[in-house]
Amino acid sequence: MGLHIGSIAPDFEQDSTDGTIKFHDWIGDQWAILFSHPKDFTPVCTTELGRAASLKSEFAKRNVKMIAVSVDGVGDHKKWIGDIEDTQKVKMNFPILGDPDRKIAKLYDMIHDEANNTLTVRSVFVIDNNKKIRGMITYPASTGRNFTEILRLIDSLQLTDSHKVATPVDWKDGDDCVIVPAVQDENEIKKLFPKGYEAVRPWLRMTPQPNK
Repeated sequence: MGLHIGSIAPDFEQDSTDGTIKFHDWIGDQWAILFSHPKDFTPVCTTELGRAASLKSEFAKRNVKMIAVSVDGVGDHKKWIGDIEDTQKVKMNFPILGDPDRKIAKLYDMIHDEANNTLTVRSVFVIDNNKKIRGMITYPASTGRNFTEILRLIDSLQLTDSHKVATPVDWKDGDDCVIVPAVQDENEIKKLFPKGYEAVRPWLRMTPQPNK
């Protein structure tokens, strides 16, 4: 059975550029993103890791830790970090897991035989503080990820966990939200959404973001 949204993220113990990591222990009571790279010393991956490092403070604001994985070993990762830092003008500030035995790649179904039977696709797993997978994004090896979208996804997940709203198309933090259909009692609506709402349709009710 494959992994799905709501699945418990598989635990593992693996070597990394920051030493041995027991994944669930490493996450602790925070959120995490785990993202895979097809191979070391590759151009697109280099730009992605540099971008992620530059955004560490943004992830930290959201109580999210970052961790990457590549099918190469930690020795290669450590050599690669020098190139990442030099070409992307950043300081690497999160661990890269070694996965030469493909243990993590198999646990998280990151090798798609139809595309390539040795390299991982660009998988992203958003994992919450209960170790549940809350979001998954998969890109082909040829396409670099959009970390602004990953942050947007986290913002939506954390907002909708704490308020009875959903986020509409192209939503960004601070935009209007949708009141979930389960909320029907008018008194409850007034209590939950004191800024009011617009009923575009009875089933489409827009309200200002409640935590802003």
